[in-house]
Amino acid sequence: MTASPVELHGAQLAVLIARLEGIARKMTNTLFRTGRSGVLNRARDFSCCIVTANHELIASADALPIHVLIGPDMMSVATKEFHPNLVRGDAFLNNSPYHGCSHAADHTILVPVFDDTETHRFTVLVKAHQADIGNAAPTTYRGDARDIYEEGALIFPSVKVQSGYEDIDDIVRMCRMRIRVPDQWHGDFRAMMGAARIGEREVEAMGRDVGWSVLQAFAEQWLDYSETLMSEAIARLPAAESTGASRHDPMPGTPPEGVEIKARVAIDPAERRIAVDLRENPDCLPCGLNLSEACSRTSALVGIFNSIGGGVPRNAGSFRRVDIQLRENCVTGIPLHPTSCSVATTNIADRVTHAVELAIARVAEGHGQAECGAAQPPSCAVVSGTDPRTGTAFINQLFLGCTVGAGTPWGDAWLTYTHVGNGGMSFIDSVEIDELHHPICVFERRLMPDTEGAGTFIGAQSLKVAFGPVGCDLEVSYVSDGVHNPPMGARGGGTGGAAGQYRIDANGNRHELDGCASVVLGDGEQIVSISAGGGGYGDPRRRETGLVERDVEEGLLSPERARRVYGFCIDDASTASTPAAAHEISGENQEQGGGNV
Repeated sequence: MTASPVELHGAQLAVLIARLEGIARKMTNTLFRTGRSGVLNRARDFSCCIVTANHELIASADALPIHVLIGPDMMSVATKEFHPNLVRGDAFLNNSPYHGCSHAADHTILVPVFDDTETHRFTVLVKAHQADIGNAAPTTYRGDARDIYEEGALIFPSVKVQSGYEDIDDIVRMCRMRIRVPDQWHGDFRAMMGAARIGEREVEAMGRDVGWSVLQAFAEQWLDYSETLMSEAIARLPAAESTGASRHDPMPGTPPEGVEIKARVAIDPAERRIAVDLRENPDCLPCGLNLSEACSRTSALVGIFNSIGGGVPRNAGSFRRVDIQLRENCVTGIPLHPTSCSVATTNIADRVTHAVELAIARVAEGHGQAECGAAQPPSCAVVSGTDPRTGTAFINQLFLGCTVGAGTPWGDAWLTYTHVGNGGMSFIDSVEIDELHHPICVFERRLMPDTEGAGTFIGAQSLKVAFGPVGCDLEVSYVSDGVHNPPMGARGGGTGGAAGQYRIDANGNRHELDGCASVVLGDGEQIVSISAGGGGYGDPRRRETGLVERDVEEGLLSPERARRVYGFCIDDASTASTPAAAHEISGENQEQGGGNV
């Protein structure tokens, strides 16, 4: 695009971004209401966004951060490189972690939008996590896959799937032959395509309504305005260089001590820039934990946005003020084919975000935040089997819940945060609906008392979920982190509750389970999932008395822990601190704070 002479004032910018985000929401609503799989129509694990013809993210209302911050721009670039002559009616499928996608499980439809002169103006994207992608094992998360061949997914590097608004049946037949639930996948594919076409139609209508020259001017000026807001936010930070670290649990393909992830953050308020260096991390691992480039960059950006407060739009304009340094063949960098990035959106990505946030928390009070809990416990597993009620195969990812939210400088944890890259945007499944759709019974779902990360502002409590099959065998696949490395606190805050998982056999015996596993449960057995809590922020002794009393009254905090950790003696409605309690808090902080900031 060339610079536009049209000058828009603030009210016009506000109206136009609201309208463009409204289009993204209309796409989102379409997919939510028409998706076939539970991961879409119940959990809402998908995102819709709009990028300019210059490949810049401009609107991503209600999207998952790990899906859209970086990646849509890279996929748009790849599509243009592979298909330089885009025409109206085209649509492309990208799930390649080497060509801008987050990981292979996130199928993404890209549709170019043209004006009345057939000039390419925007691209609309619909990214949706798939219940099955043809992996060698029945899960979209292959944490133990040594490379992409062992992972087994079909990879589509911006492959054309529609021409002249008609499906290219060769691609559809290929997917239906490879994917375990072909009708379910095809229903999701059609829902994604419908959402993308609605986005195309609405952007075209907006261009005709306000004028394409005005829309172009808006895109340029909105991104410039966003950059200005980001510059002002950085200017309010202290000048500093700081390093944060977060450690992922050991699992197949990692060293015995797990994987330590470091982020070196440099804040330059004079130049109004932030730099994040992720190059000091290990080389790519022979497992599925490696990050795609899109997830490497996005997870660093999530850490920055979580640390500077609200008010800055998340788009290509604000990204201009952030420099992210990566290297090839690094677990937090740029993977080379055939590296597996099967679990790129969650586990190591979350640890990158934590390292950035902890680094910024070291700078000064009121910045950064504590560690969120780790992903992905069995409560968010992919389950598969044959439904005895129908005799048909099923596969779907459950979202029965995990908490993991961290304490921040401004308030207590977002309890249903789910995981960092999700940002609380996915929904938690209804127990009753999951039981209707699958041959499972959910026996328990509750918060666990005394598992919060203590602090002035607390982290989330751990969540316990127990479920099992009814009348069949059930395969449960997950990649759980945070058992050995629970979420750390910041600025004197305490460590959150650790994750865990175990199986209860038909005789009631308990069997501990590995963090990365596929477990087959028989009828009468259960799997118990404990999600990590979240770290606390700030000295627990500074927590407001009323908040401590409320947590005790609601059963989330025992009176003994209230006295020992927070220094408050709960006696009916009265609260008082004692020197003895303060002494015990000191001991508690030393016990919890070995890894605290």
